[in-house]
Amino acid sequence: MRPERRTVDLSPYPDLVVIYLGMRVNKPGGVKTLVRFGRKIAASVAQKPDGLLLHEPIIFSLFPLHGGMRQYWRDFESLERWTRALPHQEWWISFLRDSGGTGFWHEAYFRRGGMEAIYDGLKTPIGFGAFAPVQPAHGAMFSARRRAAREGEEPPAPVAETEIL
Repeated sequence: MRPERRTVDLSPYPDLVVIYLGMRVNKPGGVKTLVRFGRKIAASVAQKPDGLLLHEPIIFSLFPLHGGMRQYWRDFESLERWTRALPHQEWWISFLRDSGGTGFWHEAYFRRGGMEAIYDGLKTPIGFGAFAPVQPAHGAMFSARRRAAREGEEPPAPVAETEIL
């Protein structure tokens, strides 16, 4: 039997953003952190944030435990607005102060072109960081908007760069 070959019409989504996010356990206590964040994210996604088209949980590996998700957002502005608001803002500040035995990363891909990524507290490189030069995420590299060279006004940051240096 021949497989049915299909594709999608993305024309209604000219500003689509696909983002992969992951949390890798670095220390035994990180399992608890990963589970706790997973529950919080599931509850937040259930609230159907404006602009979130689809959320899919993913297990990247069991050893080390490495879970995450893939999300499809209508546009960067919706994604950015959500990341700068509660509860995400609170999670991010908490993680930057204490990773809870985990490392976190995300990679974003923009339909109109461009990609950006951040890797926090990972013991071994992953994704772009496994083959491309890595640099500190300070100054112009501190925000996703600037890393992706996106136009427009940047909303207030949930945490100032100086608070985590």
